[in-house]
Amino acid sequence: MKDLKPIRNKSEYKAALVEASIFFDAEPKFGSKEADRFEIILMLIEAYETKHYQISPPDPVEAIKFRMEQAGLKPKDLQPMIGGLNRVYEILNHKRPLTLRMIWNLHSMLGIPAESLIRPDDELRAA
Repeated sequence: MKDLKPIRNKSEYKAALVEASIFFDAEPKFGSKEADRFEIILMLIEAYETKHYQISPPDPVEAIKFRMEQAGLKPKDLQPMIGGLNRVYEILNHKRPLTLRMIWNLHSMLGIPAESLIRPDDELRAA
């Protein structure tokens, strides 16, 4: 076994994935040297992915639509959180930004993570 070191480039990342896949096929016994190595490899892979493959939060409107689909909600069901049906459609069609009050209501009443609802306008235009 070669020494463990930080993953600095794509080829080292791919090699770490290959080594980790061996352990997935035959998971080592907890507390063994192999299990410790597997855990460290996974931490190194996670650190590399966090740095190089960041996942952006979803578009706020898409987060709302996803929750609506999950809960079987219709636009009219969002009125207590957003306002009149007109305003709901403006939000769902990206014609109007969410206000802080709407974000709080959607978060507290539908359980949508606030991080998914808060996104600067310049990020929305770039997406």
